[in-house]
Amino acid sequence: MASLVRVPIMAALCAATIGSTAKAQQPTQPSAGAERMIGTWQGLLASGAFRERIGLVVSRDDSGAIVGVMKSLDQGRQTPAVVSVRADTFDFAIPAEHITYSGTISSAGDSVRGRLAQAGHSFPLSFGRADAGASFARPQDPKPPFPYHATDVTIPSVDGVRLAGTVIMPDGLGPFPAVVFVTGSGPQDRNETILGHHPFLVIADYLARHGIASLRYDDRGFAKSTGSFTTSTSADFANDVEAAVHFLQHVQGIAPNRVGIIGHSEGALIGPMVAARSRDVAFLVLLAGPGMPGDSLSLLQLHALAGPSTPAAKLDAFAAINAGLYAAVTGARDSADAVARLTAARDSLLSAMPAADRPDAATRIDQELPSLLTPWMRFFLRYDSRMALRKVRVPVLALGGSLDEQVPAQQNLAGIESALETGGDKDYQVVELPGLNHLFQTATTGAPAEYATIAETIAPHVLDLVTEWISARFARQ
Repeated sequence: MASLVRVPIMAALCAATIGSTAKAQQPTQPSAGAERMIGTWQGLLASGAFRERIGLVVSRDDSGAIVGVMKSLDQGRQTPAVVSVRADTFDFAIPAEHITYSGTISSAGDSVRGRLAQAGHSFPLSFGRADAGASFARPQDPKPPFPYHATDVTIPSVDGVRLAGTVIMPDGLGPFPAVVFVTGSGPQDRNETILGHHPFLVIADYLARHGIASLRYDDRGFAKSTGSFTTSTSADFANDVEAAVHFLQHVQGIAPNRVGIIGHSEGALIGPMVAARSRDVAFLVLLAGPGMPGDSLSLLQLHALAGPSTPAAKLDAFAAINAGLYAAVTGARDSADAVARLTAARDSLLSAMPAADRPDAATRIDQELPSLLTPWMRFFLRYDSRMALRKVRVPVLALGGSLDEQVPAQQNLAGIESALETGGDKDYQVVELPGLNHLFQTATTGAPAEYATIAETIAPHVLDLVTEWISARFARQ
């Protein structure tokens, strides 16, 4: 499942990291405790639409020195890294790209939590130990025999957009209640595939085994669907969702008055947009959905992902820069005005800094500006999900994981609940689930680096909760 908030600087940082070919440096001699870093590690660099699985292999060369190789597991490229282990501190560097990493090894020796830095900017990156073959075991992936039928379909949306999807129909007599799945941010396939997990496929399989039909589809402009993803906003994706709901209502065996939406992350922002304007939506299941304006959520995510090792002063400085840039975007009338306002905000922010800090800050800001001007980001930063939630009049189940570092549950669930109450919705349930991350996996820290290393795709009690909630209201009588 994708991150809702896009942090533009990370895409540039990741591209420079994994796309380079650094010259090999002299390896370091092993130190006391270095042995526990020997092996294969995995982490995830995530920035909204950008995702890259990062592998790190630490070994000894023929002389016994510790050496490292950083790999892009998605693109098949690798880069030599200079590795150092001192007590509980693990560092590596790619000097040719001015990239450094410093992290703290957990007491159990099975994870490292730290920061990757380049060009004056740093971002949290954690690694988990990944035993090469076992790390991609996904025991919840559906296995036959299947008590349902899966049919590939094509869904017409707005001009130029045809969505490729799959309808799953349970065995037995209908008509059945049904759901349309809506993915998180970034281009996603119909299973919302991430790091070897297929969350929507797992949920759809479970629902079908309990008498609930579903439709999953590839995002516009991705996989087998047509259209442009990069020029689209959440409002454009809402048109696709509405078309999918309408399509599913006309599939034989579906109860047209019992079609709802399951949305995750950005999908849980889009679901209420559609339900607020369309009587075709019978219910909403919101998984890790936002309950505040986009600019506020972006700043909240910055703090949540930073980790306890980040100095408060540095974090406050980053937040102040981002807040200034976000204000320029949200106050703009159009794209040209956004360019002018961002330029003025940049100059103002830099002039207020000590002269010694300006070069690094200027680099960081200049890297971020292009992404802040994209249609998606300009819409997202301005949009307040509570506006649509106040207009929703159908049953709503809103879930969040207590360890979610991407859409922190406590603040966002409170916003969702308050908006539904203010709007007068009569049937809603808002639940914070202990120990679950943004993907609703049972997690230790909630950091995105754990996603790949957790075999569980989604906690079984979440599957039960969603299924029982839908069945209690919409199961076939």
